[in-house]
Amino acid sequence: MMMTLEWANILDEGDSLTQMILSSEQAERFKEAYFEVYTDDLLKIQIATFSRLKEQYEDVQRFGRYHPDYQQVMKSIRVQKRALDMNERVATLKLAENELQDLLDGVSLLIGKTVSESVEVPVSNPFFTTASSCSTGSCGTGGSCGCSA
Repeated sequence: MMMTLEWANILDEGDSLTQMILSSEQAERFKEAYFEVYTDDLLKIQIATFSRLKEQYEDVQRFGRYHPDYQQVMKSIRVQKRALDMNERVATLKLAENELQDLLDGVSLLIGKTVSESVEVPVSNPFFTTASSCSTGSCGTGGSCGCSA
């Protein structure tokens, strides 16, 4: 592909948009919440323990109830996940992450719809799927959608 002035302008605008997103309130809240979680030594230990439990959980899932440690691993992972979910810093991080994701979804939809109304933009929030050109949200189902995409 040959670099033209138009492509250079698009890349410059992309860089500008990136800087605006990185300096947004949502990104700042996410950075602060992330810092709070990953500088807490006790929380880092809990997260590492949960990660090891997740590996055991994946191993147990291959055999299901027939695995000898099924009950113990299932109970341990639920207890540890609940402990992490109830931690105020982790909850704040999750909220900040969702807010940042909503911002990114909104920007993606805006850019996609600027290109074409029929562009399908994958988003994580179901609220944004109503802004999609497919009213049923099932364009990927093999033709059951009635849109003209």
